Amino acid sequence: MTLKSPVFGIVAGEASGDTLGADLIRALKVQYPQARFIGIAGPQMLAEGAETLVPMERLSVMGLVEVLGRLRELFGIRDQLIAHLLAQKIDVFIGIDAPDFNLRIAAELKAKGLRTVHYVSPSVWAWRQGRVHGIRASVDLMLCLLPFEKAFYDQHAVDAVFVGHPLADSLPMLNDTQAARQRLGIGGGEWLALLPGSRRGEVASMLPLLLDAAQRIHAQRPGCQFMIPAINAERRADIDALVAGYPELPIRVFDQQRGAGVGREVMAASDIVALTSGTATLEALLLKKPMVVTYRLHWLTWLIARFLVRIPFVSLPNLLAGRRLVPELLQGQANPDNIAKEVLAWLNDPVRISQTQSSFQQFHAQLAANASVTGARAISALLAKPVRVP
Repeated sequence: MTLKSPVFGIVAGEASGDTLGADLIRALKVQYPQARFIGIAGPQMLAEGAETLVPMERLSVMGLVEVLGRLRELFGIRDQLIAHLLAQKIDVFIGIDAPDFNLRIAAELKAKGLRTVHYVSPSVWAWRQGRVHGIRASVDLMLCLLPFEKAFYDQHAVDAVFVGHPLADSLPMLNDTQAARQRLGIGGGEWLALLPGSRRGEVASMLPLLLDAAQRIHAQRPGCQFMIPAINAERRADIDALVAGYPELPIRVFDQQRGAGVGREVMAASDIVALTSGTATLEALLLKKPMVVTYRLHWLTWLIARFLVRIPFVSLPNLLAGRRLVPELLQGQANPDNIAKEVLAWLNDPVRISQTQSSFQQFHAQLAANASVTGARAISALLAKPVRVP
């Protein structure tokens, strides 16, 4: 029998987790209107009634040096939080992403007999797969955004539920390219979106490759135009400085003043996307855009990654398809000639574009599983199970 007014421990460590947490809280409150949500929350979760022990920003630390410099503080927050959740007699703990922080809390709480959930699987299926043993010891339920993640956990005897991806829920099944172009104030013709990444190092290393490829594409298709998103003023300055070296190319740069989703808007308005590997490949898929995925790492990082990474592809479209649906150009293969060749191959093959977009639509339908509601139902089912005795 499920509890009528459970107390949920819930922890998010950054803005994306705050969004997921707020949606999940709304879904859980449909089932449990009097439920309490206590832990560490951001502004969106607080607006849904969550209570936070410390501001979420105190967990938002990036970079190894920054983390090392704040280890004592982070350990103190963790210990204080565990004591607080135990004192509040929570019924279940939900850690949202931030696995280095949340899985350690889950391990201690589970050892004391509490139910534990982790929302958003770490990429344990891709590298350092031995971490799955620690996950099995820490959580009673893993909520997975991607279907192959659940398959991985099933193989390792970890209870997992595929809930779908919230981005697939929020984006329409059919992308209106013309409407996106009107919002950006651009005309017709062929448009290629260039997405070098959001970090300064990515822009510095990847954008010159994409611009050199654009030169080659433009030489063969003079009508092709190019656009680049800039997520902030600093990246805009970096991009403008590099674009200035290609005065012959018809390039538009759009910045964040046009909205938080400037990268998504640029992709939505494009015909083809050339982008660095990352979550943007999922956005491009959901927008039904043919893409060329590329990336370069430091040679030593690449060498180490070859020994640690256990997956045949790096882009989500190919991982979902289980085959090379879109081209991936990594490391030495990531050069202007290859990028241009793959982009032109798309532009010259409308049948392939149509077939790929059909596959993307199927993946979108699969991923649009109403993540928050599905996750809330899985947590409710966990609450209905007898409490373990430690």
